[in-house]
Amino acid sequence: MATYEWYFKKRDYDSEAKSESFTPQPTDSHPLKSITVTEVKKSVHVKKNSQPLANQIADPLGSIDPLGASNPLSQAFEGVDPLSKFAAEVDIPVTKKKSNSFGKTAASDIVEDDLDENFEPWSTKKANILARYTTSEKLSITTSFLSASDKEKVVIKAQTTSVSDKVKNRLEQLDDFDEGSVQQMLNLSQQDYVKRIDELNLALVTAWEKDHRVTALKIAIQCSKLLADTSVIPFYPSKFVLITDILDTFGKLVYDRLREKAQYIPAEKFTSDQVPESAKETCRNWFFKIASIRELIPRFYVEAALIKSYNFLKSNDYSEALSRLAYMCRGIGDPLVAAYARCYLCRVGFKVAPSITIHLMPCLDDFLKTFPQIQGDSVQNILAMQKLEMPRYLTLFSPAVDWLLQCCAHRASDKVLTQILEKCKEQCNSALLVNSIMSAFNPQFIAARSNLFTDMIKECEDTGLPKHLLYRTHGLCLVMADPPADQKLTVLNDVWKVVTKLKNPSEYIGCAETWIEFVAKNFGKREINTIIGDIIKHMTPDRAYEDYYPQLLSVVSKILVHQHDFSLLFSLEKFMPFIDMFQRETVKVEACKTVAESFDKYQVESTNDPVVINAMMFICKTMHDSVNALTLEDEKRVISNMICGFIRQILFGRDFEQQLSFYVEARSNFSNLDTVLIQLIQSVNKLSMDTRQVVKGNHSRKTAAFVRACAAYCFITIPSLQSVYSQLQLYLISGQVALLNQCYSQGDAFFKAAISLIPDLPKQMEIDGKTRATEPILIDYILNFISTILTIPDNPEAGVMYMLKGLLNVLQDYTWDNSSDAKAVVYIRVLALLSAASQESYIYHIDKVDSNDKMYGSDPKYINELKGMADTLINEILSHLKTLATPELGKRQSSIALELVNTIIAHGDITNKSMNTLFVNLWSLTQKYSSASSKQLTRLLNYIKKKGEKEDNRDYKDLGNKLKVES
Repeated sequence: MATYEWYFKKRDYDSEAKSESFTPQPTDSHPLKSITVTEVKKSVHVKKNSQPLANQIADPLGSIDPLGASNPLSQAFEGVDPLSKFAAEVDIPVTKKKSNSFGKTAASDIVEDDLDENFEPWSTKKANILARYTTSEKLSITTSFLSASDKEKVVIKAQTTSVSDKVKNRLEQLDDFDEGSVQQMLNLSQQDYVKRIDELNLALVTAWEKDHRVTALKIAIQCSKLLADTSVIPFYPSKFVLITDILDTFGKLVYDRLREKAQYIPAEKFTSDQVPESAKETCRNWFFKIASIRELIPRFYVEAALIKSYNFLKSNDYSEALSRLAYMCRGIGDPLVAAYARCYLCRVGFKVAPSITIHLMPCLDDFLKTFPQIQGDSVQNILAMQKLEMPRYLTLFSPAVDWLLQCCAHRASDKVLTQILEKCKEQCNSALLVNSIMSAFNPQFIAARSNLFTDMIKECEDTGLPKHLLYRTHGLCLVMADPPADQKLTVLNDVWKVVTKLKNPSEYIGCAETWIEFVAKNFGKREINTIIGDIIKHMTPDRAYEDYYPQLLSVVSKILVHQHDFSLLFSLEKFMPFIDMFQRETVKVEACKTVAESFDKYQVESTNDPVVINAMMFICKTMHDSVNALTLEDEKRVISNMICGFIRQILFGRDFEQQLSFYVEARSNFSNLDTVLIQLIQSVNKLSMDTRQVVKGNHSRKTAAFVRACAAYCFITIPSLQSVYSQLQLYLISGQVALLNQCYSQGDAFFKAAISLIPDLPKQMEIDGKTRATEPILIDYILNFISTILTIPDNPEAGVMYMLKGLLNVLQDYTWDNSSDAKAVVYIRVLALLSAASQESYIYHIDKVDSNDKMYGSDPKYINELKGMADTLINEILSHLKTLATPELGKRQSSIALELVNTIIAHGDITNKSMNTLFVNLWSLTQKYSSASSKQLTRLLNYIKKKGEKEDNRDYKDLGNKLKVES
């Protein structure tokens, strides 16, 4: 291949900008104003007795009048496109309704809509009950459907044909349970017991699927009988949950079966008048079977499970059935069993008709009247036999009483609470009941009576439920709702007099954890400091704090939720000693992360308060020192971001030297986290730019020394980064900042360091969790570097374009990927740079920095030096093109040739014969192996022809005539 020379094109950037700019035109409307289209609809006249509509419309989209109706989607939404329609409806509350075949709203939405969002559903409570009420004692289960070997088969008697025989046979099956066919399994562990209950549930569903209805009913009855067994009392609440799940399943199966019988009625909401007589008869049969159950408890539970099916007999009126079942509970002698029976009744009642409350108060009254039974001989004997203390026994009532009172309190008025409190005082001022009342009712009602409840807690009997739990519940209510202003301090004093006397660390911290939020929310510095000090006093003896780190962390979180003035917070005498109580490293780091996260979130304004700086420096250093080789990357990222947030918030105004001192201290404390060091380097660079802005670019001796000190800080810090790519980026940015501040030697040092670091860039690096090649990143970096080189003035002692020469020397020896053309692409960009550097006046400059156009003034020696570099590069590029002259590599050759063609047109002098010939040869080369660039070539050819015509330039005209684009 022949040797070519590069000739620079002389350019006048100002005239080019003017010639390419558009002439402004006045406009009648705002260009971003939404377009309003007026739809003109043509009336359509349809003749009588015409052919069917399907035959009239041949193509529903083919004959639309452009001035008439728009597309079908717009028609469906009244002229508005569907996306705009849906977007407009985002903020409109939608009421979910299910329409039945009669066009009425379904009843299924009533249950959900009628419940407050604060109403805790039973599904949430179940898991807590099963986790809390466990036992290690052996359990027993009585059933005719399971045996220890799990092999017992259910024998289904053959069904006879006559109706009387059917009834007789079913009654015999029901009585079979009472005639000794049952078996009792003893010595079951809790896990085995739960397994047997699950098997019963499966047996129930299996029997139902096989149309063995009586068998399913027998299973439900036998499960219900298990609820009369209190042989292992501590497990009773969990047993209640397990058994009632089976009963719920049974009730749903029966209801769904009746729905199948009553065909053609709505899915949910319907009246008994719409139910066929056959379905009503089936429903009555079910309740007749239930009425024939001899024992009270299974009869009660099975009927309660089927309560929803009463709707087939009497429309939406469950009041009578619920009231009758409530009175049935009075026949249950054991107070614990009776309490859970009432709980189940309230559960099913709320599920089918939350608006019916007629049975709730009688249930509560009955509970209050029978509560003294726990002191009777029968209960005391059972407790003595099972070696169960009264306090633990009373806690077993909590789930049932909590649910009963939650139902009573749902959307109840303030008067209902007053009535219940009066009954409580008269009949049963128990800690258990007072605690459940505070948990169930609206916190605003409780807060309005804060003094009353404080007195009640003092006076109530604490057998079964320690008073510290009541104080904790009371505190939770006052956190959610503020008491009257004149009662806040009185309540706090009354409560804390009791709490501070608690000796047991567990009891104390349970109360303190709750009440600290009330104090932080409603009081100031003195009260918060006092409570924190009291916590330290109670938790320090015998290093008790080591057993209660979760509660202590909660104290920190709750303080920070309400206290966002960190100057006040860190000035508290006891706050930092409280943080020091976290002796275990992982817990201390967690506490520090909580504080740092809150600071990052709530510290909106910058600060230079020394108290805040010292405290946050300690907290951030604790987090930083916890990072080691085993720390996960996500954890490093979280900690780094928090520390960076702290650094960004510390500003000393015009005291730039103090600001730099802070960054120096931060660097020494946070030297192991790249993200933090990058933040510090960028902050120091910004500090240099702020200094430049203050002096308006005219540095004095003092400010010049200061910006040099900033440059030195960055130059020293950058090598400590682990990431080579980050080092490269920061060297370039810091060098640019140094140039802006006229720090020439410092800028040279940054750029030279960046050039020397390029060979160390790894071939691959992890980006967003994926391993990627670094060559594309390196190309972008080099192009940015090259654009900066144009503004760098040459050092007279180093020669012309010494920085570019150093970069090219490194790139010449760099090991490029053989499958890429990165080196040629960079060289083509350097050609553009050399052309820009040869101009009499550069396209851009750095303020108050004389670039080479001012220094050399287009000196011929300087231009010849640039031309020599360009000649070397063009021949290097052409040599690379020669290596691609194969069909397999033809596309790459065409791509590089096209890139060079564009560069020649923009920066080369095609009036020179040599350059003209090179251009024509490259033009042919772009189309030799690939036609993918034909569109670009066509646009370029049109540009050349227009330029020749516009400027009356013969060289461009001749060139345009020589060239052609192959299709």
